[in-house]
Amino acid sequence: MTRLTVDGVYQHIRGVCFKTGPPGTVGAETEWFVVDTAEPAAHVPAERVRALVADAGPPAGGSKITYEPGGQLELSSAPFRGLGVLHAALGADIARIRDALARDGLSLAGHGVDPVRRPRFQADHPRYACMRDYFRAGGFPDAGLAMMCSTASVQVNLDIGADEPDASRRWRLAHALGPVLVAAFANSPLRAGRRTGMHSSRQGIWTELDPCRTLPVLRDGEDGDPAEAWTRYALDAQVMLVHTADGEWVSDPGMSFLEWLDKGEPGEEDLAYHLSTLFPPVRPRGWLELRMIDAPPGRYWPVPVAVATALLDDPAASRAAEAAAEPVADRWAEAARRGLSDAPLAAAARACFTAALDALPRLGASRLVPLVEEYDRRYVRRGRSPADDPASAAPFTAPSEEEPTWPR
Repeated sequence: MTRLTVDGVYQHIRGVCFKTGPPGTVGAETEWFVVDTAEPAAHVPAERVRALVADAGPPAGGSKITYEPGGQLELSSAPFRGLGVLHAALGADIARIRDALARDGLSLAGHGVDPVRRPRFQADHPRYACMRDYFRAGGFPDAGLAMMCSTASVQVNLDIGADEPDASRRWRLAHALGPVLVAAFANSPLRAGRRTGMHSSRQGIWTELDPCRTLPVLRDGEDGDPAEAWTRYALDAQVMLVHTADGEWVSDPGMSFLEWLDKGEPGEEDLAYHLSTLFPPVRPRGWLELRMIDAPPGRYWPVPVAVATALLDDPAASRAAEAAAEPVADRWAEAARRGLSDAPLAAAARACFTAALDALPRLGASRLVPLVEEYDRRYVRRGRSPADDPASAAPFTAPSEEEPTWPR
């Protein structure tokens, strides 16, 4: 095995994580809590869900189905050339799984944090047990278990950029938009049956958790080479898991990747796995993962995907978003705590939604405009998010997410 060096880490990150090319593709990952409609406060055994999903057959739209350690169901789309085809394919796959579960009395619920049930670990892969052990040993037992078992998001995956200057611009904009997206889509005021005092308790959990792997990569007005910033972040982060030559998974907190590198032990495969255990709100993987968005009420899952894509991919919308988001780029804590009741974030969100709505027809996504407009009117224009809904006080028992009951 060729010995990996610091320069080798940088070259891997530049060549793989920040590989540039013509933009135009978008993907999304949607996480859902599975709820038994007869017993909303009871955990649904993961085996029951897996069996029903397997019986339904592979999703026709090509989405990949996976399960988080608490039993959350995740549908991840393939990358598509445009929002319209993504929406059609992933929407059809979600509907297929929803129907398959409904036949056995189960439903999919969109919340950033499980509002009713305490965390229950249901994973069977040894890497998840090692991850749980890592968080326990590192002093984050509660936040670690909550993150693994009680959180859900909509993740937006967008191209890195056409070239290095474009990649740097998109990197900066994605980070600046982070607090706006947290606030506009905050949907987790409850955790295990109690109000937390936050609009996005999910973001609060991530903030509590192991800052060497969860804080934003770009912060405090930093600029410069994104690949260099991600390299520094990766080298300083603690090694969470080691997959040994014997096939064992070992958790060994207390050693940074740089310290492991100095021992001459890790190779490029170890680096690739280490990078997959880092969870900043914007993560580069050959594309940009936007990871800061609470799972919204079910019918609204396309809205954050449409808004984020429009703001990064449409030139005019990007310029508007840069101007709107720059003044609030460091308001992560305010976004999680106050949502759009924070006046600067509310102003930025209104400007961003206006720009996104103007851009969607240019991106061939006119069919998404009515749903984004509906969300804008119901929430953003009123300085609210789903966390402010009265229905959030009675989670898992509210009227169907597919049949909104607010005044038109």
